[in-house]
Amino acid sequence: MPGTDSHHAEGRVAGAYLQPLLEAAGAHGIAAATLAHAAGVAPHSLEASAASLAARDYVRLLDAGSQLAGDAHFGLHVGQRVRMGTYSAYGLILLSCKNVGHALEQTARYERLAHDLGRSTLQRDGAVAHYRWASHYPGASRHLVDSVFAGIRVCGDWLAGLPLPPARLAFTHDGGGDLLRHAAHRDEYVRVLGSLPAFGASANTATFDAQLLDWPVPNADVSLYPVLCQHAEQLLAQRQAAAEMGGGAIEAQVHAAIVAGLRQGSARLATVAATLAVTPRTLQRKLANGGTSFQALLDQARYGLARDYLREQDLSLVDIAFLLGYQEQSAFNHAFRVWAGTNPGAWRLQELQARQAGL
Repeated sequence: MPGTDSHHAEGRVAGAYLQPLLEAAGAHGIAAATLAHAAGVAPHSLEASAASLAARDYVRLLDAGSQLAGDAHFGLHVGQRVRMGTYSAYGLILLSCKNVGHALEQTARYERLAHDLGRSTLQRDGAVAHYRWASHYPGASRHLVDSVFAGIRVCGDWLAGLPLPPARLAFTHDGGGDLLRHAAHRDEYVRVLGSLPAFGASANTATFDAQLLDWPVPNADVSLYPVLCQHAEQLLAQRQAAAEMGGGAIEAQVHAAIVAGLRQGSARLATVAATLAVTPRTLQRKLANGGTSFQALLDQARYGLARDYLREQDLSLVDIAFLLGYQEQSAFNHAFRVWAGTNPGAWRLQELQARQAGL
């Protein structure tokens, strides 16, 4: 397809990040199967249980959605449906940031956990701040950049608790070319983004008063920030390890997929198998050949994360059970007793006493 960068052909988009696109298409009466067929994408990859999708397929889906819907601003309308949960694991981090600037810095660090479509950078230059998004698919249609910036505006307003002042925007695409002659076309950009971008620019940027970076995030639970970042760093490390192995070591890939899926309680065999593009039966066979099983790797991942979370005194047992994908705290308590020989509360107390004793 024109516009896809072969260097990032293996990039992924998290299942949660795909949902606003499917919702925008659904608002026009376009079924997921119809959208998949038009984009040349396997229908099963759009199922709710799918943990991720090839980034190049996501780009195709944006174009197909625009064409099927007859919506010249499909990308903007996808971005308008973005919520904090869209951003996968790092969406939780944004909710624990103390101010807008802190949230944008975390976006630059962790957005790859949501997608491999591009990368953010933030620069403060005196009284002015510059946010830049470099697309990994520079030849893609304008819908990709439009969706990213519309999503950022929606979530920026939500984090700040009020509409942020419009930024000065510049996009590399042409804004629709001849469509810009129509006031309604220009007005939709202004309605969604707050201002009309300058098109044909050298980079995709938002420039704004640097004081906005210091605007607080109301109700931010900053106490969760350290443990959420620790979790995110583990996910980044596992992704990197899997990439360096070039697809080898099935156990490491499954472990990484399980940890990524636990954030939404979807660390099931079928979900992980779909992420790795194999059938559940094939995945079970490969794991058995390696002397392990899916359940063993799931328990291993949960036990490791549980110990990390229990060391964070600000996290309640209910919080930890939720982060590990359990519907009930009692199920987590039972599992932890099996793993550690004691209940999580007692383990936490022992760990705290040992730390206080300097052991």
